[in-house]
Amino acid sequence: MGKTKVAALFFLLQTQASFAAQMTHVFVYGTLKNGQPNYFRMTNRSNGKAVFCGHAHTVERFPLVIAGKYSIPFLLNIPGKGHQVKGEVYCVDPQMLQFLDEFEGCPHMYQRTRVNLEVEDWVGDSGMCEGKGAPGSQMEAFVYSTTTYQPQWLTLPYLESYDAKGDHGLIYVSREYRT
Repeated sequence: MGKTKVAALFFLLQTQASFAAQMTHVFVYGTLKNGQPNYFRMTNRSNGKAVFCGHAHTVERFPLVIAGKYSIPFLLNIPGKGHQVKGEVYCVDPQMLQFLDEFEGCPHMYQRTRVNLEVEDWVGDSGMCEGKGAPGSQMEAFVYSTTTYQPQWLTLPYLESYDAKGDHGLIYVSREYRT
C-alpha cells in the first residue's frame, strides 16, 4: 500500500474516531421508536445523525403514561414507581441532540436527564455505537422525561412499553394535526 493510501486510511480512521467521540447515547421509549409516528425524525439527515444501537429497558421503574388531548407518551421522572420501561438506544451527533432538545420542548415540556439502562440486545456495529454491551449489561444514556406533569397523570395506567397502535385505544395526534 502506498504512502498516500496509508495516509488517507489513517485520516479516515481518525475522522471516524473523532466523530464517534462526539456521539451521545439517547434512549427513546415513545413516538421516536422505529415503527412509531415520529420515527421519521430520527432518520431525517437534515436533523442530524442517529444510529440505532440496540434495545434496552430502564434499570429503575418509572411511570410511562399516555396523557393530554393529543395522547402523548410521557415518562414521569419519578424513579421507583411504575415499570422498567422498554425502548431503543441511539447514538446521535450534536446536531441531532439539539434537534431532539427542540422537538421535545426541552427544558419546559421534557427535561433531558441521564438514566441507567439494562441492555436487551446490542446490534450497533457501525463503529459509532461505543459502549457495546452484552445482554444484561448496564449503560447510561440521555432520556427525555418530565417533572412538569399534571397530578392526575399519576392515576393513569402505567405502561412498560409504548406503541401508538397499542390496545390502550388512544390515538396519538401528530404535531401537524394539533390545534
